[in-house]
Amino acid sequence: MVFARTSKAAERLSKGIVNNEVDKYYLAVVCGTLTDKKGIMEDYLLKDEKTNTTRVDSSGKYAKLEYEVLAEKDGFSLVKIHLITGRSHQIRVQFASRNVPLWGDKKYNNKSLAGEQIALWSNELSFNHPTTKERLTFKSYPKYEYPWNLYNINNYS
Repeated sequence: MVFARTSKAAERLSKGIVNNEVDKYYLAVVCGTLTDKKGIMEDYLLKDEKTNTTRVDSSGKYAKLEYEVLAEKDGFSLVKIHLITGRSHQIRVQFASRNVPLWGDKKYNNKSLAGEQIALWSNELSFNHPTTKERLTFKSYPKYEYPWNLYNINNYS
């Protein structure tokens, strides 16, 4: 989350988001393995406001992300995701639609169990400072809790 101190800075940051100048990266643990260890997912996603769910549908909005598999273990994959567009439930829906749902995702993974927490972590945000134009990057890593403890997260960035 980014906060602006002035309305002018807020305007510039908002413009940067609209112009796709903000880079958002995530770490996720998915159930299964991906054939392509690096790639792009492009779909059209349609949100159902009544059920608060999203699905792949040609009448939806364009959605794009880039991904890279960082590690695989015991039928799980640790994936780094660069979110290009920011659609509702985008990461969750795009991976689930390819039969590799996120671990602990009760909405899009029917094998998820009660008590599991979704294995999705926003871990990097980069944007240009609204006045100095300096590129700022902030990183964060998840706590070591299952299924995150399957991997040494700090080895991946």
